[in-house]
Amino acid sequence: MTVTELVSYEDALATYDPVMGLEVHVELGTKTKMFCGCSTALGAEPNTQTCPTCLGLPGSLPVVNATGVESAIKIGLALNCEIAEWCRFARKNYFYPDMPKNFQTSQYDEPIAFNGYLDVDVDGEVFRVEIERAHMEEDTGKSTHVGGATGRIHGAQHSLLDYNRAGIPLIEIVTKPIVGAGEKAPEVAKAYVTELRELIKSLGVSDARMEMGQMRCDVNLSLRPQGADKFGTRSETKNVNSLRSVERAVRFEVQRHAAVLNDGGTIIQETRHFHEEDGSTTSGRVKEEAEDYRYFPEPDLVPVAPARTWVEELRGGLPELPRVRRNRLREDWGLSRHEMQSVLNAGAIDLITATMDEGAPADQARKWWMGELARRANEDGVELAELPITPAQVARVCALVKEGSLNDKLARQTIEGVLAGEGGPDEVVAERGLKVVSDEGALGTAVDEAIAANAAIADKIRGGKVAAAGALVGAVMKATRGQADAARVRELILEKLGVEG
Repeated sequence: MTVTELVSYEDALATYDPVMGLEVHVELGTKTKMFCGCSTALGAEPNTQTCPTCLGLPGSLPVVNATGVESAIKIGLALNCEIAEWCRFARKNYFYPDMPKNFQTSQYDEPIAFNGYLDVDVDGEVFRVEIERAHMEEDTGKSTHVGGATGRIHGAQHSLLDYNRAGIPLIEIVTKPIVGAGEKAPEVAKAYVTELRELIKSLGVSDARMEMGQMRCDVNLSLRPQGADKFGTRSETKNVNSLRSVERAVRFEVQRHAAVLNDGGTIIQETRHFHEEDGSTTSGRVKEEAEDYRYFPEPDLVPVAPARTWVEELRGGLPELPRVRRNRLREDWGLSRHEMQSVLNAGAIDLITATMDEGAPADQARKWWMGELARRANEDGVELAELPITPAQVARVCALVKEGSLNDKLARQTIEGVLAGEGGPDEVVAERGLKVVSDEGALGTAVDEAIAANAAIADKIRGGKVAAAGALVGAVMKATRGQADAARVRELILEKLGVEG
């Protein structure tokens, strides 16, 4: 089905109620893999961070990574989950080239964390997303398909396999069915993954960088007729790797499902691929049920039984969680909930606080990150944090404005230079000659010339129409290439015309 055949989102929602399930995989930031001592460092040559255990060679035996278990418990606690007193690993059996053992060591019916929730804000409304489970498992290797037009296996001439990633610790966080979101379903999905990413980062267990695959979301979606109780057949859009794409995937699947159902068709339970370029999805493979994986307890690993004293010790050591921190910062910064949500959606909270730590006032730090820099990030199609400017550099721009060396226009040009790789703020100001003209003699001359060239306006000001001074200020600013202090220019104009401001 092509995009042109979709039902409009509004028409789909008039007939059907979306039901979502989100499965998020998070790569833990441990130094070694989940069941062996191989390094997890990025950037190594392919297949150089492997051993008999993560390759599944005969006679090799796994050992559980204690830090991985600790990270799983922290995540479970932060998600308001119950932590199992006893749980074990299972073998999830399936053949795929990037699974060297032909099974994945995971957890099935006995996860380490279960029955939790995460509250998210969407347009001032709080949605509680219930968590079914958070369980430990290992990542797969990486397949690179060479020679095709799409980078997928279809049409490729050959494939390359890198097992460096095979065995890296993963936590899979699975929601219960999310119902009742209605037209806000795409926004709720995005808000949930956004909040979850912030929570994971705050715990320090993963960098959760979606663009690097450290956090990936599988979007399950089905539709049921309005007023019905029974869920429809679901599709699962795999490995969606950006917040915007999560929202787009939900919206597209709602429209696609509705088009199929309205046409009298049947939804196939399958995995689907998401396409960034147009926000569409295409069929992958028919989705297996749990029994198809032939789960059975992992015979080479003992059960995990976290001591209650250890669990409570970890609970007591949790940092201030993102929602609590945001509420505190919102009050400190004097923002509305809507304004704070915009800051969160832009990924600017940590950037603003880091800029404040470098000495910038809160309002100025927020102004530049949410204004000029957010605009540039949007134009370039990148995350705010990916812009080539640091909080320290933004704080320096704020300092230059405060001390009168720059005005807002010159500050924007300075930021432009920093983003262009011309150096730090001071270097850009010096190289481009951007410093505010503060020499009283030069300013006085420019003001005299503006008054002489605009005699009629000067007469209006003398006659009491002080607002007309703006035109003369503009003339002086133009003559000084925007490098004059506009407030001081206005003062000089009124002084020279003998008018009180």
